[in-house]
Amino acid sequence: MFDVQTEELIWGGRKLVLETGKIARQADGAVLATYGETVVLATIVSAKEPKPGFDFFPLTVNYQEKTFAAGRIPGGYFKREGRPTEKETLVSRLIDRPIRPLFAEGYKNDTQVIVTVLQHDLENDPDIVAMVAASAALTLSGVPFMGPVGAARVGYIDGAYKLNPLIDEVKESALDLVVAGTQDAVLMVESEAKELTEEVMLGAVMFGHKHFQPVIDAIIRLAEKAAKEPRDYVPADNSVVLDAVLKLVDADLRAAYKITTKAERYKAIDAAKAKVQALVSAEPDGKTTFTKEQVAGQFKEAQAKVVRWTILDDGVRIDGRDVKTVRKIVAEAGILPRTHGSSLFTRGETQALVVTTLGTGDDEQFIDSLEGTYKETFLLHYNFPPYSVGETGRMGSPGRREIGHGKLAWRAIRPMLPAKSEFPYTIRVVSEITESNGSSSMATVCGTSLALMDAGVPLKSPVAGIAMGLILEGERFAVLSDILGDEDHLGDMDFKVAGTAAGITSLQMDIKIAGITEEIMKVALGQAKGGREHILGEMSKALSASRSQLGEYAPRIETMKIPVDKIREVIGSGGKVIREIVEKTGAKVNIEDDGTIKIASADGKSIEAAIKWIKSIVSEAEPGMIYDGTVVKVMEFGAFVNFFGAKDGLVHISELAPKRVQKVQDVVKEGDKVKVKFLGMDERGKVRLSMKVVDQATGEDITEKLKAEREAEKSRERQNADD
Repeated sequence: MFDVQTEELIWGGRKLVLETGKIARQADGAVLATYGETVVLATIVSAKEPKPGFDFFPLTVNYQEKTFAAGRIPGGYFKREGRPTEKETLVSRLIDRPIRPLFAEGYKNDTQVIVTVLQHDLENDPDIVAMVAASAALTLSGVPFMGPVGAARVGYIDGAYKLNPLIDEVKESALDLVVAGTQDAVLMVESEAKELTEEVMLGAVMFGHKHFQPVIDAIIRLAEKAAKEPRDYVPADNSVVLDAVLKLVDADLRAAYKITTKAERYKAIDAAKAKVQALVSAEPDGKTTFTKEQVAGQFKEAQAKVVRWTILDDGVRIDGRDVKTVRKIVAEAGILPRTHGSSLFTRGETQALVVTTLGTGDDEQFIDSLEGTYKETFLLHYNFPPYSVGETGRMGSPGRREIGHGKLAWRAIRPMLPAKSEFPYTIRVVSEITESNGSSSMATVCGTSLALMDAGVPLKSPVAGIAMGLILEGERFAVLSDILGDEDHLGDMDFKVAGTAAGITSLQMDIKIAGITEEIMKVALGQAKGGREHILGEMSKALSASRSQLGEYAPRIETMKIPVDKIREVIGSGGKVIREIVEKTGAKVNIEDDGTIKIASADGKSIEAAIKWIKSIVSEAEPGMIYDGTVVKVMEFGAFVNFFGAKDGLVHISELAPKRVQKVQDVVKEGDKVKVKFLGMDERGKVRLSMKVVDQATGEDITEKLKAEREAEKSRERQNADD
């Protein structure tokens, strides 16, 4: 019934199995990939006819993690998977980025790739398996895909590269890098690093490229056995249309791209675009002129040619800069004084308003993943409102682009954050992009670094980021520093590098052509280093290091440690004691399983009161010491006094006052504030207290005074007896 075809290889010390022909047979391509004991199913379906009216390739990638893959049931009321998690969104982008440039030019058929995690062994991250499975499914499908693509994760442990490190190994690695590409070139890089050099990062990229070649070979072998017949697709020859467009508006476009102001430049481009509409056919037969889609597509090609050849021939960019110059930077810190930390970072026509908020353990984010639930203490949220590019648009939940850009900045900053034990705060950073014309994600990195330092977060070093571009025509190429939006759209590469003066903390690369070589990456990394150092210098004019103290409105957190066996006493029955501490002191109190207690408040007196209260609970009263207390119950034989946090003790009627007491109520009543001396424990282990040996006004121990008075009284009695 099933015509199952498989390919196997040992890769990174584990077996990789690619299987097709048994599951999802109605899809155009379907591959079940198993790595270790992690299993992923990738399917691809592409419409038989192009989607009318589309001037872009309608490709959708959906990566989804089923909780049954790890033997878990989803949380929440409905107990089923809901909207995509952040990881699912990020891995969807990770799959999309290297495969999109490899579809045949002009292919506009609606195409969907769905990748589902069916089993997770909690050792091998499904993302790499998903990328490999998607590449294999596309290669088998018969669609015009110029793959296959390989992918690998690279770690850097003890000075050596590690292929596909296990999940636990990644935590100890100085590098977490994902690279994807073809047999000949690299297409995509995503990484987080601990201040590694350009040479180490480039070596990691090439190490990954070399070691995913066996996977590409296995996909090719599988395709030789199971691939469908290639679809009949021949890219349209629009050279005649392009020649007509260039003939009509070449001079207009060249003049437009010499205008340095974005708004004025776009106005001139729109005028040229309106001019080419004369080429659209108004005749029924359409033999002498062209369609609206043809003209629109080739107008974009004409824009690209004008920009690209001007840069290659003259070395002059759209805004008049050479290829290495960074736009003017204005960095400001502390612009919102009532927030915990803030900055405004402006680079040319790109601007990020970044705000840091410090919180407590109550503000930690719970992340529910296949590996289990864990807490995240560093949150970075990136927002891209439509006004930032002078447009109107829908406002709602963040899209894939916003999630991806925020995560890139998060990776760049995280290696420089202090350890939780040194700085026990939950940190949330929000980047509002208020203007955009090129690399708002790198502006977010710079603004985040400043806002964190303004908040007093002790960053190990300031972090800056820069976006690099590429123009590649045959053997000629130009690497561009600090690219504009147009250079991103019309260029061949988006290469983002973030780091400190000492090294790289994050590297992201997306290629829009068939790939780039090691030589081009080496030039780009070297040029990016110079740009990053320049940006760090400009940032230092606003703030060169973290402020020594937290802002006036930021919460203070003090940490203390108590014995584990005392945790129950601090919490109390049903949480009664800890609720009372929080209510009466105004401080937030968070207790961890190891006995670590974090007390937070913007008011230092509240923290001191809470600490004193907790110490009184977990500490042992010292015999002979005097304590403040409150009468909590009055009996015939004495009064019970709460004197040491949650501790109560009995003041016997004989210990209430220096003189004989007939009724307890004659001396104290419930609620009275008194001073007591801890005498120790009786033979039954009960607390013994005394009020009579303490001066209730001054708190002075008058034991010796009373003793002297008694001796004097006895002496007088003996004298009277003798007389």
